[in-house]
Amino acid sequence: MNWDECIERANTHSVKWSTTEGNVIPMCIADMDFQVSDAIINAITRKAQHGIYGYTTFCERYYQSIISWWSRRFGVELQRDWINFSPGIIPGINLLLSVLTKPGDGVIIQDPVYYPFYSTIETHDCTILKNPLLYNDGRYEIDFEDLEKKAADPRAKVLILCSPHNPVGRVWTKEELHRIGDIAEKHDLWIISDEMHGDLVYEGNEHFPVFQVAEGLLQRSIICAAPSKTFNIAGLQTSILLIPNESLREQYNKKLTQFGMMRPNVFGVEGTIAAYEEGEPWLHDLLSVLEENKRMVQVYLEKHIPEMKAILPQATHLIWIDCREIGLKGKELHHFFLEEAKVKFDEGFKFGGNGEDFVRMNIACPKERIHEALKRIHRAVAANRGKASSLQEQPMLF
Repeated sequence: MNWDECIERANTHSVKWSTTEGNVIPMCIADMDFQVSDAIINAITRKAQHGIYGYTTFCERYYQSIISWWSRRFGVELQRDWINFSPGIIPGINLLLSVLTKPGDGVIIQDPVYYPFYSTIETHDCTILKNPLLYNDGRYEIDFEDLEKKAADPRAKVLILCSPHNPVGRVWTKEELHRIGDIAEKHDLWIISDEMHGDLVYEGNEHFPVFQVAEGLLQRSIICAAPSKTFNIAGLQTSILLIPNESLREQYNKKLTQFGMMRPNVFGVEGTIAAYEEGEPWLHDLLSVLEENKRMVQVYLEKHIPEMKAILPQATHLIWIDCREIGLKGKELHHFFLEEAKVKFDEGFKFGGNGEDFVRMNIACPKERIHEALKRIHRAVAANRGKASSLQEQPMLF
């Protein structure tokens, strides 16, 4: 696998590479510019060569590949019935909210957080109850006192947990998850845990699936997972919802059938099996590359662009960057990078919380591309720095 190869993605119907015009480097949208493992390519090629792409169902090998992966990676022994299909995490959360809430109910989120959560909650006419993360000295923590207050709100019915957290990159500890679980049990909250990045955890950190930390959470939590972020196969649209609660599982699958979303992509099943059965060596190498990339960004910013501070992630292939010292925020900050640096980040303000002063950078790409983006940003920030100095040096005209 050549992790340094810059594969051309323009004109390939890529969302990431179709959102920019001109000579702009997209460091946004959470898919990778790395080719998938040979095992996945070979599995999909075999299926393509079969030549018949009819309605597809799930085979026993599909379920066993997921069960085996979770046992090896997390020490969790899944039951086959817990495994449910969704074409994506957000569609799955939408269906769950349609079962678990009614208009006016409260859904707790911990912002800044993955921005589709906002519209998903609003789609169901629910109230967004924000439990903002505490930001101190480059690290985010959960405000448990505030979480207790939000959970005690009579409207509160669901907590959407992002674990590991997107965009700030925190891996929640077992102690933190225990406290969340205690609050959920005390106030009769459902927990929908988005664990999409649970496999992309850096050395020295450990991801704990939410219902692994407390037996009482098993019947009140749902884990949303997928091979898509881990193995760069989001376009195959095969996400997994782990639902131990039998009643909720039945209601969820009834909704899935009502909306005609119960059948998987013909290539998605093959890709999932190949990923979970044969993808571990590829993932091991990927994590080493991402570790190098995040350190590269950190060192470059510290040396050349001190106005930007990387919040080093404990997981994910994303870096949340503090840009407060640039002196721009919100849409102004976004347009500065896009127009002056010709680099497109995910706009921090979309994530809520203190995101107006931040951007989210995708580092799952070859080092050459990251270095070129950093050089462009350096030139733009230096020029902006010069303009600010020039303005300060001008005499006061009064």
